[in-house]
Amino acid sequence: MPVVDVDPDELRRLTGHEEMDNEELIDDLFALGLEYEGETEDGELQLEFGPDRLDRLSVEGVARSLRYQYGDDRGVYVPNTNDPDWTIEVEESVPDERPYVTGAVIRGVDLDEAALDSLIQLQEKLHATMGRKRAKGAIGIHDLTMLKGEVLSEDGRDGNAITYRGVDPEGDRFVPLDSDAAMTPAEVLTDHPTGETYAPIVREYERYPAIYDEIGLFSFPPVINGSRTEVSTDSRDLFVELTGTDQWTIDRMCNVICYALDARGATVEDIEVAYPDGTLPRPDLAVETKTVTHERIERMLGVDLDVEEVVDLFERSGLDAAVDTGGEASGTLRGDSEGRRPSGSEVSETPRATGEAGGNRPQAGDSDAVDITYEVSIPPYRTDVLHPLDLIDDVGRAYGFNELDPRYPDVATVGGRHDRSNLEAAARTSLVGLGFEDLLNFHMISEAENYGRMGVDPGTPVVGGGDPVTITEPYSEDYTMLRTWALPSLLMVLENNTHRAYPQDLAEIGLAAEADDNENTGVAEHRTVAAVLARHDATYEDAKSRLAALCHDFDADLATPATEHPSFIDGRAAEVVIDGESVGVIGEVHPRVLVEHDLELPVAAFEFRLDALE
Repeated sequence: MPVVDVDPDELRRLTGHEEMDNEELIDDLFALGLEYEGETEDGELQLEFGPDRLDRLSVEGVARSLRYQYGDDRGVYVPNTNDPDWTIEVEESVPDERPYVTGAVIRGVDLDEAALDSLIQLQEKLHATMGRKRAKGAIGIHDLTMLKGEVLSEDGRDGNAITYRGVDPEGDRFVPLDSDAAMTPAEVLTDHPTGETYAPIVREYERYPAIYDEIGLFSFPPVINGSRTEVSTDSRDLFVELTGTDQWTIDRMCNVICYALDARGATVEDIEVAYPDGTLPRPDLAVETKTVTHERIERMLGVDLDVEEVVDLFERSGLDAAVDTGGEASGTLRGDSEGRRPSGSEVSETPRATGEAGGNRPQAGDSDAVDITYEVSIPPYRTDVLHPLDLIDDVGRAYGFNELDPRYPDVATVGGRHDRSNLEAAARTSLVGLGFEDLLNFHMISEAENYGRMGVDPGTPVVGGGDPVTITEPYSEDYTMLRTWALPSLLMVLENNTHRAYPQDLAEIGLAAEADDNENTGVAEHRTVAAVLARHDATYEDAKSRLAALCHDFDADLATPATEHPSFIDGRAAEVVIDGESVGVIGEVHPRVLVEHDLELPVAAFEFRLDALE
């Protein structure tokens, strides 16, 4: 969970409640879902919060949430932006692995030491979370006065331009931050401490990403900025640029930074990103909308609310809501024609939603309330609102979860284990009784571990050969799919424990899955039983005797006809047939697989579907 360090004096100043003590602040923050974890040596509060609310990665974001909670700010706020004067030209030479860029110009920011420290912390926290340690998105913040843009006067465009392009690893030199010597990008990766840290991201690129102004290279994303444009407390105008592998991600990271600096009194200025196939105005401060019904809000929270109260709670969450009673929308979004409202503006006393003209708002108990739907506007810094339940969570927090009265469910039920859980618990008990050590491994794995190192090809009719359920945007190259069988996980454990004493008899009951178009979800899941025996004299017979004893505990008939499997030695492998159904494989692991896992002892193993024991 992310932890952010917050200066309580700065937090009080930004919220406008300097009379509050730390204890009051901590209580109010807990109501928002931010947990107090202690204090730093400098007296800063350490706050932990859910990774979905990345807008709270800085003191400015935390203060914004408190102001909404206190009712000092209401509804959606979008900063007014100046017309663009700067353009980022994106050349064809940009590496295909990192093709996207975005940014903004920030003017008139007052960067004292506290504000600069907060900005640096926000940058690094965004790198660690949304940016996936800079691999998915990286932020560069520069002193604008140190940039010299190329003057634009063509295609009807005026202003200044910088260029995002690819550079040869041994190409142009620049002086990186915390260095006095000019280096090539390749030298930065080998001779600079920051370069060594982030070298794995770009090392395999044929050309490295780089950003130039008219003077030369000043940013080597995602690794390091140049010292020429270093930001200090004397900086008043900033150029913010972000590069990455996904446009949506870096746009949202940019929004969080823009809102944080706007809270410091700065003015946000648009830029243009000129791709070879079109131009994008940035930052992307578009307001999105989602809908949720009144009935669902009441059902989830378990309280009766009238429409006016729900609208008020949405506004105190930093959202806006228009009310639709089944016909035309009976409320409109307040603010100017673009749906923007400056922070701290007065709240209109005019009702936001009415029933028929001149009538009263529908109440929760009215029959018409069943058809009430809210169209909720979501500000551009909120990256977490994906589903109507996220909106209900905001309403609940604004209402106060501590204010909800616990109650028993309307339907009386008696809790108990599901039959599948009973079966799993019984099988696990039998395995432990047979001398196996019970394990719990991750259900996610990489294609290399699941298939390659086991000698199995995906899409083949062998145990573990099912089509993979892959992760579209994996957090790590070590976890790119759901495992199709559990045996690779056990061999990875053996590989990591070669320094431990033998014998090592390990077993796991866990999830396995494979892609299946016949399923509604496109994924077929099942529980699997896997076991390995690693010892100097491990044989097929050892594994079969354990498997036979396990089946005997469940009064299941076992047969083991010979078979072939790429992970096992030919002639020392068999199908696992339980009660007449082929459900798994057993045998001695192939020496090729053992060598791949740096194992020097024989390993016998089996794996089969848990439901075969029912």
